[in-house]
Amino acid sequence: MDAEKRKFLKDKKKIVVKIGSSSLTHEETGEIDLYKLEKLVRILKDLKNQGKDVILVSSGAIAVGRSILNLKDKELTMSEKQACAAVGQANLMTLYQKFFLEYGQISAQVLITKYTIENDLSRYNARNTFEELLKINVIPVVNENDTVSTYEIVFGDNDRLSALVTALTNSDLLILLSDIDGMYTDDPNINKSAKFIPYVDKLDKKMLSMGKKTSSSNVGTGGMHAKLNAAKIATYSGADMVIANGKDPAIIEKIIKGKEVGTLFAANKKDGFDILDYVLD
Repeated sequence: MDAEKRKFLKDKKKIVVKIGSSSLTHEETGEIDLYKLEKLVRILKDLKNQGKDVILVSSGAIAVGRSILNLKDKELTMSEKQACAAVGQANLMTLYQKFFLEYGQISAQVLITKYTIENDLSRYNARNTFEELLKINVIPVVNENDTVSTYEIVFGDNDRLSALVTALTNSDLLILLSDIDGMYTDDPNINKSAKFIPYVDKLDKKMLSMGKKTSSSNVGTGGMHAKLNAAKIATYSGADMVIANGKDPAIIEKIIKGKEVGTLFAANKKDGFDILDYVLD
């Protein structure tokens, strides 16, 4: 069943890829892994060359900023996180634009807050912006606008943000790249008997209860709890979703080719789906 479902992934036309901070930085130093970043860009450009629309949701702004500002070993206040985001986002986007341009691809920065989705006019404008960017063959690079986000308007993790972007843009596949191979019956870092789950046909209460709220990375914010919430949004909006390990961006190619990597959550479009029900549920 899993193999049969996966073979249709090659036919997906609009793909959102989310990559976490831990997949973009060196574990030892917290500095950007330029090799991975360049490889990710090359793979996304190749998806464009196959005629697919691609949207990248990229974490890393705060991680990059705290490294530049030498705040890696400090517990950050909200204002310090925002300062790190301001420094880091500019540097991260500069790198993305540099690498994309080396492959002849134009990219664009799109910064979003919870308010963007909640407000009818802002949501309408954001959807139109995405549509126009994709129409003119630009790859949008999306992140939460951490520089201005406060507790009241923050998503809290880019897993949810990527799922909301998937729903907003009517994308048909969301790929979440993280520091874990996929969905397990329990946290494999703690419970060695935890079993890997390659395919989820339908999310139910038992499946949703398996999510842990912690992340094994010290630079990320989204644990399995956040990823299951993202799966709920993406699949209910009508998209398939795959959680996979982002240590090698080449896994994106394997996913698109239908290889049995990561956990595939099957689309399960919900009647009357309303994105406003999932902004911060």
